[in-house]
This record gives sequence, structure tokens and C-alpha cells, in this order.
Amino acid sequence: MRILGLSAFYHDSAAALSVDGQVVAAAQEERFTRKKHDSAFPSNAIDYCLSEGGVDLNNVDYISFYDKPFLKFERLLETYVAFAPTGFDSFRMAMPVWLREKLFQKDLLGRELGNSFGKGFDVQKKLLFSEHHLSHAASAFYPSPFEDAVVLTMDGVGEWATTSAAQGQGNKLEVIKEIHFPHSLGLLYSAFTYYTGFKVNSGEYKLMGLAPYGEPKFANLIFDNLIDVKSDGSFRLNQDYFNYCTGLTMTNDRFAKLFGEPVRKSEELLTQFHMDVAASIQEVTEEIVLRLCRGLRRDTGARNLCLAGGVALNCVANGKVHKEGIFDELWIQPAAGDAGGAVGAALAAYHLNFEQPRAVSNKMDGMSGSYLGPEYDQEEIERRLKSQKAQFAVLDDDGVLDKTAEALAEEKAVGWMQGRMEFGPRALGNRSILGDPRSATMQKTLNLRVKFRESFRPFAPSVACDDTSNWFDFSGQSPYMLLVAPIKEDRRREMTEAEQKLFGIEKLNVPRSEIPAVTHVDYSARIQSVHPQTNPRYHALLTRFKERTGCPILVNTSFNVRGEPIVCTPEDAFHCFMGSDIEVLVVGNCFLRKEDQDPSLKLDYKDAFELD
Repeated sequence: MRILGLSAFYHDSAAALSVDGQVVAAAQEERFTRKKHDSAFPSNAIDYCLSEGGVDLNNVDYISFYDKPFLKFERLLETYVAFAPTGFDSFRMAMPVWLREKLFQKDLLGRELGNSFGKGFDVQKKLLFSEHHLSHAASAFYPSPFEDAVVLTMDGVGEWATTSAAQGQGNKLEVIKEIHFPHSLGLLYSAFTYYTGFKVNSGEYKLMGLAPYGEPKFANLIFDNLIDVKSDGSFRLNQDYFNYCTGLTMTNDRFAKLFGEPVRKSEELLTQFHMDVAASIQEVTEEIVLRLCRGLRRDTGARNLCLAGGVALNCVANGKVHKEGIFDELWIQPAAGDAGGAVGAALAAYHLNFEQPRAVSNKMDGMSGSYLGPEYDQEEIERRLKSQKAQFAVLDDDGVLDKTAEALAEEKAVGWMQGRMEFGPRALGNRSILGDPRSATMQKTLNLRVKFRESFRPFAPSVACDDTSNWFDFSGQSPYMLLVAPIKEDRRREMTEAEQKLFGIEKLNVPRSEIPAVTHVDYSARIQSVHPQTNPRYHALLTRFKERTGCPILVNTSFNVRGEPIVCTPEDAFHCFMGSDIEVLVVGNCFLRKEDQDPSLKLDYKDAFELD
């Protein structure tokens, strides 16, 4: 049975194709349109998934959409009625869009599918709708390596649910608890994202990365005024301080007065105050997630936990759950945000609507390492690079590993494009920019000269799976870069007395371990453990780098510049290479050096993209 899952019209549109319960292809629309967080109908992603599956739309048995628009509209109306007459401006702006497009989404989907794939497609017989949080839960449970598990989904809001728990057993999955809008952990975190001057729905990573530079001085203020949290993690937000229900901003004037500072404008400097605010909301979030997990373990007796929803991308909180050992095993959907809802919608239809059995592997999960996107063979890579007037050498497999490891050991920034593109927000070694983690200047260089982003942003280490415990205080595996753990004590560098007195951003340039480029200011790192079974070429590169340097770790950041989606095609990779200070580009077996390229091909990405 072939089922196409779709996520669209809100943010991070995506498509996924499931064949007999196996995810064979998945991709976000943004990778094809080059529009970050593209929310449009995912026609390009659909076209890719069908091509990868070797079918056309008429050969698809069902199409499953990831939420129910009528329930969202119900929530919208009830919220405006509850807060009336407040929020009329927001209501006036929202209603035309809903009445023209979103309310009649079945017709809209039918038109879009017909426009893209032919008028003869009968969407009425094949289109299904899942609920938002059920799609998230299905995306986490069904690909997990567990026969049974409890699934915790946390995000901004679906139809009504903002936090939910589901129990999975075999092919069964049932939502057992929900917290409803406007009480939302995701919206609470986004409110602080907005307050500290970052962009909601994309700047939450920045807030998390900023937190270790501060002290959680305002945590009690948040608990005392903004949120009431029970021992089991259930919570309610005090709406006196927020504006997201009916307004055009996340917070109101009372929120700003509580903290004593106005909302930071994006162009204003970050101060120690903003770092302390970030540290405070991060600590509050971690405590709530821990209470939720403890309560679910106590109430359900489940041994295994799956996580999904946008809050599940908070890898620091995930690391705390893992470290505390509340559950025996933990698995997190790598595309935990709305894009992953496309996977969940397809799998929920297969297992729940049609009651099909589920095959579980205790060794590997069902996401294939999240390498579910397009790939290009060597002949096509060479043809595409030649069309861009790129200069390159073609090496054999051993030569690629040798030359790349050599460039990395020389502290060069390397663009690395191999195999199938990753699905989800993380680059996992197929669409990555790589660097030497031993370099004391690599973090600053990559942030300012390659990524064109804030200097405080941390980078993640990729480590060969067998070497993980030798460098990090961490047991188990973290294949999807969704768990944070401390650097081992014997790998750390003792700080001087003067260095220990530094505060905030002053801490940035102090080397803290043998691998300073991936050691955050609190001695933590967001780990990706790399397995030869899921990514043999990237694992081989780590092995070759270890043979050369003694270090089995590489800096791994997504292959893009600020404001742009991760690269998809060889052309995308070459453009990013020519628009940044990346010094070496490796696409398949093609090896490119910056000094060999025509200088007239250089791009200025700093001007070409809006900085978020």
C-alpha cells in the first residue's frame, strides 16, 4: 500500500511516501524552492517522493494530510469569542485567509494536486485527514525501534492540543492525555524568543544556544507569574502577560514590565540581561519536560519514551531526560517539527485507518538515518558542476577520504555533499559543512565567515559511534544530533582564575577542552554519533581523520548560510561554496578548491538573503 503524507500551509511544508509501512522518501519543500520554512503546497517535494518511489500520483492508494483544518478553525473562533472584543484587528486579518483558503482545505488540496499532477486525479476518494498531534505521535512511535512506548508530543499548538501523551503497542496508538490551547510550552518558549529579539518559529535554536552564557535569575519569576506547573508536569499559562491568542505579538506590555526591559529589537546588541532571560526560560522548560516525563513513567509504567513536536528539538532538555534515566530507552523523531507530520500522517493512515501490521527492528529505527531525500550519481554531479563552470578533480573513493581528511587537518572549512539529503532540520553528514574540532578559532570562523550568523552560536560534534563514550559523558547513541551531553572531565582544559571570572559573551573565545570548536561554554556538546550501517562514507571519513590526527570527531554544521535552506543539489552546494569562505567542496567524488575557481563566479550571500 502506497500512502503519501503531506504537511502544508502553516510552516515547513513537506511530503513523505510510505510503501507498506516503510518510509521510502521524505523532503521539505524549502529545499527545492530555496525559500526557508516554505509553507506552500509541497509540489516539488511530492514530485521527488513519487519519483523516488517509482510511481505517479494515480498509483498512490491514499493521501493523508497531517491535521484537521475544521478543528483549527473551531479553535480560532472560540478563542476570539472568549477574548472579545479584544483582538478584533487580528480577527479581521485572519478571517479572509481562512474563509478563502484554509477552511476549505480539501478543495484546495484537490486543486493543487490537480494543477500539479493532472486533472484526472480523484482526490475525493483518496484524501484522508489525521489530527495534528496524532500525526506527530505516529511519526515518533511507528519508526521507533520499540514494540511498545509512551509518546510525548510538545509544540505550539495543533488543532487544540499543545501537549499530548499517547501509548503505542504494536500497530496501535492511542492519545491518552492532552493539554489544550492557550496553555502551551511551545508558545511559552516562543514568547521568550520574541521578547529577546529573535524570529518566532526559527529563532528558538538561538535562544537555546544563548542560555549557557547567562544565569537563570528569572526562573522563579516565571514560575511565580507566568506558569503554574503541577508535579506531573501539567501546566497553565497566565494569559495576563501574553498576546498570542488574539493579538499580533507574542507578549504584551505587562510582560515587559515584569522583567523590567522592553522587547529587544533584532538589530540591538544582546546584553547579559538577555542571556539571563534565555537561561531562565531554558531552565523552566527543562523542569516542565522532566516533570511530564516522570509523571508519564509513573502513570503508565512504560519503559520506552518517544518524543515529537517542535519542543522535542530542544536537545538540552532531551539530554536532561536521557541523563536522569526516567525511561530505559529514548527515541526522538529527527524531523520533530511540522515537516515530520507528513511522515506521521502517512504511517497513521497505514497502521490505524487500515489496521496494517507493524514490523519492528530492535537494532535500527525506521527513518533510515533520516537520509530520505534526493541523491545524485557521479555522472550527474559532474554534469551539473560543469554547467556552473566549476573546476574540480575526480578522485577515487580512497582519494576523496584522504584529501578531505588532509584539508580538515589543515583547519580548512569543507563543504561535504554526499548521498541522500537529510529529512528534518539537522545536517547529519550528507549536506554538512565540516571542520577540525581541535581548532580554537574554528567556531568563530565558521559563524562569522561561513555561516554569517551570531558568533555565540555553538556547533555540534560528529563522532564515530564506538568513540562516543571516550569523549563525552554519555551512554547510548545520538544519531540525530538531538541530545546534549557534557565533555568528559579528562578532555577538559582547566581554566585560569581570570578566565573563570568572565561573564556572558566574554566566555566565547576561551578554549575549554581538547575540542574547543564543539565545546559550549558550559562544557556541553550536541552529539551526533555516526554509524557505519547508516552512513558508511561519513563514518569512513571520521575514521580517516582519526588515523591522521588521533581525533575521531568533526565539527558538523548544516550546509547553508544564514537565511537559506540546507543545500539540495550540486548547484546549491557550489553556490554556497562560492558565496562563503568555505575553502574546499566535496560533492560525490568531485573535489573542488576555492583557489581553482573563477573569481567572477563569487557570490555575496550576505546581501542576497534576508538575515533572520
